[in-house]
Amino acid sequence: MVAAASVVVAVGAATGMLSALGDDGGGTDDARPEVTRSPRLQSLPVVPSRSPSALPSASASPSPSARKASPGPSPRKETEKAGKEKPRAAAASTRLYRHPESQVLDWVRTHPGDPRQDVIRSRIADHPAAVWFADHTPATITSRVRAVTSGGAEAGRVPVVVPYAIPDRDCGGHSQGGAPDLGAYDDWIDRFAAGLGSGDVIVVLEPDSVAQAECMSAGERGDRFASLARAGRVLKDANPNARVYYDAGHSGWHAPAKQAGWLKQAGAASAASSDGIFSNVSNFHATADEVAYDRAVLDALGGPASLGAVIDTSRNGNGAPSDGEWCDPDGRELGRAPTLSTGMGRVDAYLWVKLPGESDGCKGDPGTFTPSYAYDLAR
Repeated sequence: MVAAASVVVAVGAATGMLSALGDDGGGTDDARPEVTRSPRLQSLPVVPSRSPSALPSASASPSPSARKASPGPSPRKETEKAGKEKPRAAAASTRLYRHPESQVLDWVRTHPGDPRQDVIRSRIADHPAAVWFADHTPATITSRVRAVTSGGAEAGRVPVVVPYAIPDRDCGGHSQGGAPDLGAYDDWIDRFAAGLGSGDVIVVLEPDSVAQAECMSAGERGDRFASLARAGRVLKDANPNARVYYDAGHSGWHAPAKQAGWLKQAGAASAASSDGIFSNVSNFHATADEVAYDRAVLDALGGPASLGAVIDTSRNGNGAPSDGEWCDPDGRELGRAPTLSTGMGRVDAYLWVKLPGESDGCKGDPGTFTPSYAYDLAR
């Protein structure tokens, strides 16, 4: 997310992440990766407010096509921060779950002779990533979520799932879609929760649903936030071992106090519905910037001291572009490997919410795996 939230494509897939397909009431119940794309909003004023950046298609929050760079650090500072990010993805975490179906894994399996295959396999495909559920078709959602969570439980690892079906998703941008209304969404969340099982699972609840809410009226925001608060309670009631995180946007967007005010309305300060916040989904901001921003949001949010943050590090190894470009910008790199052991206070995990190599729509079709882009990120 640059000047906007995460971008997701309207086809019901999330760019940079895995999505579970087949929720049309007539397809397979197996959890399959879906096309994903990160959404972004229109650029915000150049000072002091921040703008959101691009999200994954069916998984991240969307942003409008005409986006400008969000105001960020000067190129010199960005370069200095990039140096700190250089220890990039090494060995994959043994605790997070790698779903066995994804576009990148399909590509690796079908291109054994491609000279880029070893790099893409070892640096991207072998790492765990989130699984997105971006379509509102309730008939099979429970079984599809269960396929992922039971797979993680059998492997003794922790899956990361992304419900992405809030009504008016992406404010009508690239990732528009979602449930027809909040009543239908509440029912969908009930069915989603029924598939969580009883094991450890991380839920990244509705990317951009809070940070991108400025496009709504005060009344519409209030209704959405009430539904999100309910969603957190339902998810945690269904599985007390589920860890639910709420949308904090990213360090280049809203001021921490403003974001915390909205998060509080959405239930993120209550232990009954929340374990904390997430940031940088489908974006590029440096980990150090996100850590500082997330801690500031948590401080302003209040709530239990146990609340923490998870950060999407899938593409932030070289920081955000100085010009704020959000669509497959050049010069980006993989960030820190996904892990539940960050060594940082109040930072619970570094996750790959958006799967590296799935295009935002500039180097490939939105939400599709693009090997040239993946190789540029990984080499």
